[in-house]
Amino acid sequence: MAYLQLDSIQKSFGDAHIIKGVNLEIDKGEFIVFVGPSGCGKSTLLRLIAGLEPITSGQLMLDGKDITHIPSGKRDLAMVFQSYALYPHMSVYDNMSFALKLANVAKDTIKTKVDHAAKTLNLTQYLTRTPKELSGGQRQRVAIGRAIVRAPKVFLFDEPLSNLDAALRGNTRVEIHKLHRALGATSIYVTHDQVEAMTLADRVVVLRDGLIEQVGTPMELYDRPANQFVAQFIGMPSMNMVDARAIPSFSAQTGGRLPSDGFLGVRPEGLRVHRDHGAGAPGKVELIEALGADTLIHVEVGGVPLVARQNERTELQAGDVVSVELDPSVLHFFNREGRKVAA
Repeated sequence: MAYLQLDSIQKSFGDAHIIKGVNLEIDKGEFIVFVGPSGCGKSTLLRLIAGLEPITSGQLMLDGKDITHIPSGKRDLAMVFQSYALYPHMSVYDNMSFALKLANVAKDTIKTKVDHAAKTLNLTQYLTRTPKELSGGQRQRVAIGRAIVRAPKVFLFDEPLSNLDAALRGNTRVEIHKLHRALGATSIYVTHDQVEAMTLADRVVVLRDGLIEQVGTPMELYDRPANQFVAQFIGMPSMNMVDARAIPSFSAQTGGRLPSDGFLGVRPEGLRVHRDHGAGAPGKVELIEALGADTLIHVEVGGVPLVARQNERTELQAGDVVSVELDPSVLHFFNREGRKVAA
């Protein structure tokens, strides 16, 4: 039996139907990431699990217990918000221990729990400081530490890194990953950043318009997307999507596998760009993005903009005429409705 089970969860705000029937099973110790575009309902779904919003219909089970209508404070969950929500006048120690003090936990037990969490998060030397004396990353670690000391059954993270700069976001992401492995805790993490989703998750839940589009490991979603939406949402740069009728030579390169009234999907690494005029489709280089280890080549083929990725540097320049070929082993085919079809 699943540790956390969502059964036909729905949420409406007046006439606005936000969550439209979500079914999901989460195992104990899993790190689940909700990802999707703005407005897809991922944060709302997390708030329903946390008990911060009432569920309109459906059932929520945790460790065999129905918690659908149990108040937030009694669900044995801990949430880390996008904003740190720290008490500015309190020390780090007091911020981390506040919930335990309210629960009348013994002082010795509180100290043991806070000291352990501080050591885990490298915060021991900052316990006497106030939030204003900390960096953004340190404040977020305090917020995480406040959740750890409660030893909840499930950790809920609502875009906890979005207020950090890029370098700090990367470092803190690594720390969260290490923390999850060390604690073995069940975690649900909401983000719009697919890099976070791909690097943190045991499984990724892709949401759109209040419904789940696909659930799977990061590589399952990358290699075997269920539909055109998932294919283009997962991966950076996005998967190239070409109308079957737009580039006739591409259709020929697929060996007749491309539906006549569908779409060809190919990730940037599945495109090969050559200066010589081979068997590929003729194109023109529009832009070169030299990223060091990778090079992105923006090329136009038959009026269709495409992006190719290669691991080596290139001597190509904007304006060069090139030949573009497909790697037949990594192609995806979709029908007109955007559903994946067999190759």
